[in-house]
Amino acid sequence: MSNPLPEKVHHLDLRPEEFRTRLADRPIGYLPLGTLEWHGEHLPLGSDALIAAGLFARAAARFGGIVLPPLFLGPDRSRRAASGETLVGMEYADSTTPPRRLDGALYWIPRGLFLLTCEAILAQAVRTGFRVIVADGHGPSRRAWADHAEGWEQQFGIRLVSVTRDLAGLWRSQMDHAARNETALVQALWPDLVDLERLESDRAIWPQGVAGEDPRDASAAHGEDCIEASLDALGALLDRIAPR
Repeated sequence: MSNPLPEKVHHLDLRPEEFRTRLADRPIGYLPLGTLEWHGEHLPLGSDALIAAGLFARAAARFGGIVLPPLFLGPDRSRRAASGETLVGMEYADSTTPPRRLDGALYWIPRGLFLLTCEAILAQAVRTGFRVIVADGHGPSRRAWADHAEGWEQQFGIRLVSVTRDLAGLWRSQMDHAARNETALVQALWPDLVDLERLESDRAIWPQGVAGEDPRDASAAHGEDCIEASLDALGALLDRIAPR
């Protein structure tokens, strides 16, 4: 999961003395909210966690703090199909015709279990010495985090960052599903994992399970613009709530 950065920022990689140094410098944790689910034929199944972890690695290198391991389980909507099979998330979105199981989905948990998992992580984060946790990624996970951020702050005595609550209108990461925005972000952060040749060249054929602007218009340059805008907004917020 590590990115080629000039310094180690991932919790997984740090030795104890490195962890102590980074935590003392700025006790901020970044929690990527991921899934394993369909992101079109052109993107990896773990795009949500990969994007969030890649962006957060840049944030930690620039602002300080530690990137926590991604969560690969998250909540989403579900319904029972006529066949009796349970469909989850994008499997019955308007862009998936007909509604059906999409390859690679291995991530769904009930919302209540996701919330309990977040609460356990927050309790341990406070115990470890973190004072701020920034979380973002998978859309339903992002919404659940936003819905409970204020209550968790009171419960655990920690400052949480929800991009929905705290950076509305400024955040530009993961604003669609496998469309131009997310595709561009993966191109910028993990270029070897994107294959636009897997998409139909005929623009009249819309990619299945993709929601947003056409991913065939994505570019790494656009992804970098989105990353920089998001980091600028996050950095300014962190300077207000967790000054060095």
